[in-house]
Amino acid sequence: MRAVRYHEAGEPSVLQLEDIDRPTPKADEVLVAVRAASINPTDAKRRKWGPKHLPKTTGSDFAGVVEAVGDDVTAFEVGDRVCGTGLHTDRFQQGSFAEYVAVPTDIVATLPEEVSFEAGAAAALAGVTAWRALVDHAGLEPAETCFVHGGTGGVGHLAVQLSAALGADTITTVGSEEADAAATEFGADTVLRYDDPDLREAVDRPADVIVDHRIGEYLGFDIDIAAFGGRIVQYAGDDGPFEGTREGRGKNLSLHMMNMSNLASRPDTPRIAEPLSSVLKLVARGDLSPRIHHRYELDEADEMHRAILEDSFVGKLVVTP
Repeated sequence: MRAVRYHEAGEPSVLQLEDIDRPTPKADEVLVAVRAASINPTDAKRRKWGPKHLPKTTGSDFAGVVEAVGDDVTAFEVGDRVCGTGLHTDRFQQGSFAEYVAVPTDIVATLPEEVSFEAGAAAALAGVTAWRALVDHAGLEPAETCFVHGGTGGVGHLAVQLSAALGADTITTVGSEEADAAATEFGADTVLRYDDPDLREAVDRPADVIVDHRIGEYLGFDIDIAAFGGRIVQYAGDDGPFEGTREGRGKNLSLHMMNMSNLASRPDTPRIAEPLSSVLKLVARGDLSPRIHHRYELDEADEMHRAILEDSFVGKLVVTP
């Protein structure tokens, strides 16, 4: 089978489309014929830094059809449509940019008939991250106010839609007029430009929940706009000065630092399949709609890795093996 692998850390040029043996599923695994996969920033960052084990097949998200099942698998059968994520973690040397993957059932969920393979792959890691941030960590309630930084990015555009689906008053930031229109389409009640020098003044109501992927830059801002008893959720971002602690204590704020990758790598966390199933049900109902910016072939993986970190676009990038 064909797979996109790298044998050393480095720039996108280290990626190679190779012919390798098709994997054989273990007793607790299913073999999936991949119909679509998507890229996330973590895939490109791990390629740049280098995982623990090499060679590594790139990609975390996949959607496809079950080709074979292990001896102990009862939840899936040959021919089932499935979706999964978590292959970017050090638990796996294989990844989703391949024609087949053999994966344990804890990272796999049934893909509803109403959801295309591309939509399933696009929603996987980003959708689970949004779900964990808003539902599991923040406990967002209807009629609360939710502020989502970067409301047209991979996670952001699904977080805005999820916030709206939960009945929250949703505020988000974007970087262009095109993104402004997209964020409104996703369900944002208020769309602001993150480069507005008067951004703080533009936020006219306190936020009960704030979802941030650049907390090193915005933590002080987040604390400032938060409501009393507010919850700030960090799902990505570099370290920065911890500002506003006195104000944060005065507001009884909670800061949740989360990493979706823990679901794939730690046995003491929930199974990925659980929040992923919830996300896919919302996609099937039309409450979440992953936006696909561009489609690629496997031999264009290096361009995908460049684009995910350097380009500005709305939604997700997908590849069809």
